[in-house]
Amino acid sequence: NPFPHLHEQVDFQAACDYYSGDDSDLRHIINTGFIFVRSNDRTRRFYKFWYDSKDRFPGVKEQDVLNSIKFEPFLNDIGLQIKLLDTDHFGGICQPIKDLKVGCTMHAICCIGLESKIQALTVILQDWKRFSSAPAESRSNLSTSFAWKPHRTGCWYVRARDISDWRMHLCF
Repeated sequence: NPFPHLHEQVDFQAACDYYSGDDSDLRHIINTGFIFVRSNDRTRRFYKFWYDSKDRFPGVKEQDVLNSIKFEPFLNDIGLQIKLLDTDHFGGICQPIKDLKVGCTMHAICCIGLESKIQALTVILQDWKRFSSAPAESRSNLSTSFAWKPHRTGCWYVRARDISDWRMHLCF
């Protein structure tokens, strides 16, 4: 259930490709694979601005447009509140959930192309089935020691100590 992990009264909440612990640090790469938006005047104005911004970035995907406009003064002017979601609960291929008892979503945020996303998520689903089919008494211990199977599907893997220390590897 993701709702207990969402921020109350925040307009726009999104997953990110790497989470350093600061939910307000917009230097993170916002990922639109999982977003939660409160409907209000600020978010309606924001979505119009985001949509209209695509014309300034021809041929760029909506997620990349968002990451290009997230620092624009207009967002402060309208009072839009943005928070990023902790990968402990909203994990992805870049930064997978470590404790399966607290994870809410898992997505292929670092995979390039639909085929790569499907392959990676298929491996994750198989791992989840392996975990969830274990006896209940062993799942508690497995939850924190569980290791996702490696996969080589054209995904960016990010390993960093902090947001300024990006090391990326493209795997095929």
